[in-house]
Formats: sequence, C-alpha cells, structure tokens
Amino acid sequence: MSARDQFLVVIDPVARRTDGESVRIARDVLGAGAAVRFCLPEGPEDFTKCLARRGARRLVVIGDDRALLRAVQALHRERGLSGPALALVPVGAAQTLARSLGVPAGAVAAARAVLEGSGRGLDLLVDEGAGVVLGDLRTPPVDGGLLSGPPAGPSSGPSSGPASGRAVASAAPARAASGLSRASAAEGHAWLRTCQSFVRTLATRPSRVAAVPGVAGPTRLRVEADGVTLVDLDQPVEGVRVTAGHGGLAQVEVRPASVGAEAAPLRVRARRVTVSGADFRYRADAVVAGPVRTRTWTVHQGAWGLTLPG
Repeated sequence: MSARDQFLVVIDPVARRTDGESVRIARDVLGAGAAVRFCLPEGPEDFTKCLARRGARRLVVIGDDRALLRAVQALHRERGLSGPALALVPVGAAQTLARSLGVPAGAVAAARAVLEGSGRGLDLLVDEGAGVVLGDLRTPPVDGGLLSGPPAGPSSGPSSGPASGRAVASAAPARAASGLSRASAAEGHAWLRTCQSFVRTLATRPSRVAAVPGVAGPTRLRVEADGVTLVDLDQPVEGVRVTAGHGGLAQVEVRPASVGAEAAPLRVRARRVTVSGADFRYRADAVVAGPVRTRTWTVHQGAWGLTLPG
C-alpha cells in the first residue's frame, strides 16, 4: 500500500463533543478506503503531539475552522507544510473558512474528497512572529462569534500566542518583497501614490458616517502595501481587509470613512502589507488578536497544500 493510502486522522475534541455522529460517519468512510490510524487528542498540546507522530502518513483533520488553523500553525512552526497536502473533514459550527477554501460540506462528501481529491498549493499570510492567516484578516474586527486570543504582547514589540492560528509578532523581515511585477513596478507605485493623495484630500471633508450601536466606528490607521502608503493616520477608515489570494500577491482593500462616490474602496495587490496606528485589534481568520500598534504580513506563495475535490 502506498503512502498516499495511509492516513493519520486527528479528531478534534470539540468535534467529538458537538457532533459525534458526523465524526463516526467520517471515520467509517475513511476507514473503508484507506489504511487509517486515528488520534484523539484531549487538548491543544495533545493535538500538536499527534501531528508530530504522523511520519509518512497523510494528515487528515476532523474538526472545524479552528482545528484547521491549529494544524497549519503547528506544521508551519515545525516547517512541516512542505510535505503531503493536509486534508480536512469539517465538523462543527465554525466552517466559514473551510467553505471559502473549497472543502465540501457534509461528512460523507468531505471524506470522499480526502480519498479521491488532490492536493492544491495555497498561499499563506505570515506575520513577523510566524503567525499564519489562511483566508483573510480584517481590522477592526466587527464580526461577532469569534474566538478571542490573549493579548498579542507589547503593542510595539514581539508577542506570542497559542497554536490556534492567532497572528503573533517578532522580528520583522530584513527587507520587503515587491508586490508588483518588475515590468509594471514604476507605473503601479505611481498609481498607489495617486490613491494616497486622493484619500488624503478626504481628510479635509467632514465625516458623514453615522455611528451604529455595537459596531466599531471609523479608526485611524496607516496602511502600507510594499512600502507605499495607501492611507495615513490623518484619514479615518471604516475598515481594512487583506486576503491571501493566489499567485504570491495578497488582495488589499481599504474603505475610507466617507459616503457617496468618494467612498469607493481602494484595492491593490501586494506581497507585503503593514498596518499601524494607535492600539488596534484585528481578526485573522477565526481569531481576534491584539491590541497592537503595528503588524506586518508577508505572502508565502504556495506555502501549504490542501486536499480538494478534483
């Protein structure tokens, strides 16, 4: 039997507690189609130990978005993402990230995709301290029902966090990678400077944004894409979103705090994105982190693989 047909299936304890029937179905489907070794961790530390015992087996996680984040974070820290593609059978309430990545819904469909699908290389957003983002990050984190991590450490210095996928900070990379192609770098940077100038002109206009109870209002942040400032502290913004994307470039969207035609969001693609300002929080996939004063994310092209339907 080839290594492709040998699985280490790690079943997240939350999945076992919340939907034991779906877990049982997934186990039956996987066990009928491959040589399977099951691992049932009781907590985050056991979860990481299970991953370390995978050997040459393909890793399958049965759990929700947070279990997937925990697995990718742990593999990234031990430099294990270059091996066979990770597979996921989503079980649990938090499955937004899994859906956005293309993982089928339902235990049967997802387990069959594990057996019959193929690995697809995906980009990864990595911050200064090796914290990872699989989908996107947003600030301010206005969405509810998210997992909040402990404080991200000193607001302007290194931080540490759990292996659940929360972004953390350490020493910044020595140099920024260019997010624009060499052929269009000059033109692209000129365009970004034009956007910056345009947004700054909005700072002189009175804000017409009404406050909504329970929702974060405009905030002042500096957003830089490959070293070019898109918006500075003198212009409030409604929000910033950075998505891992494809092809080694993240998709960056900045929404100025205005209404009408002038409130059209700024959208660019870049390899490295820095957000800074007064203490702010951000949501990285399913986890809310902060407060911090600065955070830089760099795209690692094709850094991890996920098994998806062919």
